[in-house]
Amino acid sequence: MTPLSEEVRAEALPALGETGWAAVEGRDAIRKIWKFKSFVEAWGFMSRVALMAEKLNHHPEWRNVYNVVDVTLTTHDCNGLSDLDIDLARKMDKIAPDTVIQRDHGQPIVCLCGGGTL
Repeated sequence: MTPLSEEVRAEALPALGETGWAAVEGRDAIRKIWKFKSFVEAWGFMSRVALMAEKLNHHPEWRNVYNVVDVTLTTHDCNGLSDLDIDLARKMDKIAPDTVIQRDHGQPIVCLCGGGTL
């Protein structure tokens, strides 16, 4: 597995930033926090993501507290973001498009574009 190229970063990361993904301070990783209407909705989201992640053989770092799902994506094999992270982030966004997103949890995602430092 190889890290994202500068071209892919410049193309993919700003769009993900618009949907609520943010850079994780000190890591080449992205994070998003969803707030669902109930625990059951949060669990359903996690179940769907788990099936997608298993098919990709790429598993998120995540935690769940009642109706909140907090996800961090990075690829440990390349010690940073890869195409797998972009693919999984986009898939996650598609299955929960109308969910409340907590946006004050990380650095602007643009700091991961173009070799910028955190």
